[in-house]
Amino acid sequence: MTVSPATTPATASFTSMDVSTAEQWAVVGAETAKHQGRVADRVLLLLGSLADVVDGFAVDQLTHCLQTATRAERAGADEQVVVASLCHDIGKAISVPNHPRIAAEILRPYVRDEVTQAILYHQEFQGRHYFHHFDMDPNLRDGHRNEPWYPLAEQFADEWDQTSFDPDYPTEPLAHFEPAVRSVFATPHSF
Repeated sequence: MTVSPATTPATASFTSMDVSTAEQWAVVGAETAKHQGRVADRVLLLLGSLADVVDGFAVDQLTHCLQTATRAERAGADEQVVVASLCHDIGKAISVPNHPRIAAEILRPYVRDEVTQAILYHQEFQGRHYFHHFDMDPNLRDGHRNEPWYPLAEQFADEWDQTSFDPDYPTEPLAHFEPAVRSVFATPHSF
């Protein structure tokens, strides 16, 4: 029986960052880049877990996200917007109250700023359609009216997100969006 050499990933040997070297960080950087594909894998897993989150809606949150992305794609949105539409409620797999911030932070290194901002504030924009039921201000979006990303956030909330709770809507499956997810999450543009 032979043992295959070097099946263990390269590792840096520092035990504290303040004693690390440039060479050790080169190892960390190379290993991180080599395993960048796991980001899309983990995003797809989190999205899949939303099938278990219903919280009283007519569809589960995965179906809602798929419908939102399907609507965005059919409206001609670009790949970053379609993937952000798919991922906009991904944070609900962890925390419903903080879901917009979680989703925006997952997306931030991979999409342009206007897309990140639209997802970060989507709840305030969507609130136009239901906040009055909670005695909340349905016009919170108006505080962002002068932001360059306002039109995208408005279109996202009004045309795609708030309309995507229909069990009968012809919705694309998660597999349809997987190539776009892999493309968007392939290379971060920032930390």
